[in-house]
Amino acid sequence: MDSHHWLKNYPAQWKLDYPRISNYHYLKQKVALNLEQTALIYNNEQISFHDLIINIDRTAAALSAMGLRKGDRVALLSPLCPAYVYTYYAAMRQGLILVSFQPPVPAKVLSFIIRDTKTKLLIVADVMMKDVEEAMLEQDVDLMIIPFSGQEIDGGFKIFDEIVAQYEPNPPDVPIEPEEDLALIKYTSGTTGFPKGCMLTHYNLVSNAKMTEEMLREWVEREGDNEILSICMDPFSLNVCLTLPAGMILVPYIDLNLILEVIRDYKPALFPGVPDIYMALMYYPEAEKYNLNSIKVCISADSPMPPEALEHFEEKTGCSILEAYGLAEASPITHINPFIGVRKTGSIGVPYPNTECKIVDLDTGERELPPGEAGELIVKGPQIMKGYWNLPNETIRILRNGWLYTGDIAWMDEDGYFYIVDRKKNIINYAGNKIFAREIENTILEHPKVAEAACIGVTEKHFGEVVKAFVVLHNEAELTPEEIIEFCRERLVKYKVPRQVELRRSLPKNMAGKILRQELIVEEQRRRLLDH
Repeated sequence: MDSHHWLKNYPAQWKLDYPRISNYHYLKQKVALNLEQTALIYNNEQISFHDLIINIDRTAAALSAMGLRKGDRVALLSPLCPAYVYTYYAAMRQGLILVSFQPPVPAKVLSFIIRDTKTKLLIVADVMMKDVEEAMLEQDVDLMIIPFSGQEIDGGFKIFDEIVAQYEPNPPDVPIEPEEDLALIKYTSGTTGFPKGCMLTHYNLVSNAKMTEEMLREWVEREGDNEILSICMDPFSLNVCLTLPAGMILVPYIDLNLILEVIRDYKPALFPGVPDIYMALMYYPEAEKYNLNSIKVCISADSPMPPEALEHFEEKTGCSILEAYGLAEASPITHINPFIGVRKTGSIGVPYPNTECKIVDLDTGERELPPGEAGELIVKGPQIMKGYWNLPNETIRILRNGWLYTGDIAWMDEDGYFYIVDRKKNIINYAGNKIFAREIENTILEHPKVAEAACIGVTEKHFGEVVKAFVVLHNEAELTPEEIIEFCRERLVKYKVPRQVELRRSLPKNMAGKILRQELIVEEQRRRLLDH
């Protein structure tokens, strides 16, 4: 079966060559002609690419002087700030393996990660010190503090700024084998227990950065000599955007007012994010006074945007929202809607260059399905991880013959555009019927008074599971759970209609704005235990 339907109108080069160099050297190579341009903006400070490289090299020299050697693990727990960026690339420059996870991290999870990786150095922001105190008990790990908040730090700890300032930007050179040496262990969110560490090589990260550059090449060339600035809320965005090259406006935590002020003051053209953030900005009081028209491209991942919301946002800003798809195991992006060419609302677009994709049956995972039929999305390409850290059996389960089994249910149309239906683990089993949580969520989001929605399955003795919806309303909107259920009843078959609706002021999210459904599941389990 010919599964390359997307090549009929492919918007970029399909076959690319990828540099066999370290992730640090790829950054240095890409910015060599743009050294005076802005690389980072943080707290009104602007740092050029020239100074970025110097600060990375100073940090690399400090790490080397601390006795860290190639292959040692360095864990980083901090909101986005310049020290985060310096450490990210400095560790990779010296052949160290950066251990990364999305804060906030429960103490027991952090303790597990430190033990799991045998981390030698933990670099942590001062605002997160309380989070690590319990995790540090009986751990043989060195500690360095990033003075993120500017508060005085007691206890004789190593202070990042003070240590790094002692060194010249001349660290020893360390040979890197890009396709073999790990650059990053990226821990997943741990939605089904303890998180898993995705082992990403330098080649994985460089490949994905070059793929992104190719897919955005037409837009970058259109910008010409203009300095491109991008909002950055997720560390994974660093690599693919800095190497465009685009200057990064670091936003350390989700704060709509802060994001709007950044847009007003610096006029970024690129805004990677998730649909919930775009929709929240769109409905923010007096958002129009912040002048969103500087935004030209939004790369939206995590879930599809409701078509009406996408159109409304684009009308308000004049930008193009490119819906995309990725996961930590793929460094992270595998699909995107093209900037030039056909863009299909609700689709994650076409595969990245050199990225093979199939839809396979859910039972065996081996039979390729034709266009229009839903199954599991599997992908193969140079950005796919080596495996999970210390989990050989889990690696064998998810990586088969070079194919990454994503755990996402999807289908492909005749033009080679892919559509995500839901996560396999989000399926709600009602009396033998499979309900996709995302379908219910999208239906609820059609209500004009609803801002956010998340659905889970809750145990029911007669039917196995029934749907429970957690809903956040727009500011000052009034809507009852019964009205939401009735709204769904008019649009869904009977067994898909939520049996329960809980109105909330907010939903649990990570620092990138992604809704954490597992926390809702855990809350519900605890509630049921207390009831019994």
